[in-house]
Amino acid sequence: MDHSGAETASIAYKVFTFDDKKNTQESLSVSIPEVLDPQYGMYVWPCAVVLAQYLWTHREELRGRTVLELGAGVSLPGVVAARCGAQVILSDSADSPLCLENCRRSCEANGLPDVQVLGLTWGDVSPDLVLLPELDFILGSDVFYEPRDFEDVLVTVAFLLRKNPRAQFCTTYQERSSDWSIQPLLHWWSLSCVDVQLHSLDAEKS
Repeated sequence: MDHSGAETASIAYKVFTFDDKKNTQESLSVSIPEVLDPQYGMYVWPCAVVLAQYLWTHREELRGRTVLELGAGVSLPGVVAARCGAQVILSDSADSPLCLENCRRSCEANGLPDVQVLGLTWGDVSPDLVLLPELDFILGSDVFYEPRDFEDVLVTVAFLLRKNPRAQFCTTYQERSSDWSIQPLLHWWSLSCVDVQLHSLDAEKS
């Protein structure tokens, strides 16, 4: 996977290319806009790249499936899922209109007019959350960034998984402190997880 950037005004468009080592003729390139803004959700953080690589590696499982990305921001994983044939809904906080606007900008940059963008605030069981269609995959890239948000994220995820018992929640995280853990919250919400190692999807390199 490689990426390059070209900046226009306050928006920098980065192109990410995902390759298949077994089939050199199969690849996917997506263009992702970064806005020069102090908000977390306006940059392509490493976790988004890893989650996108995971989705690309499992792209055959995405075709025709319904996918929701939480805290989408620049929407790299959601855009990759959509380009791989999934029906995608992008979401970010209802209180972050600039992030929602950037989700739409990512869709425009990649020719995805049918991707829905919703304001969903973690921990808030809103009408938009309740009325979501049946989901197959829920994505969350680096949503476990601020410890004060951990439980709100899992409240939303637990609600969605109980409503969609066959769905999976796929998340990537960066370990920033050994004292921060979601393990007690997983137990509290009767959730379990499986660790996927980076080397299994060629994501351990720069």
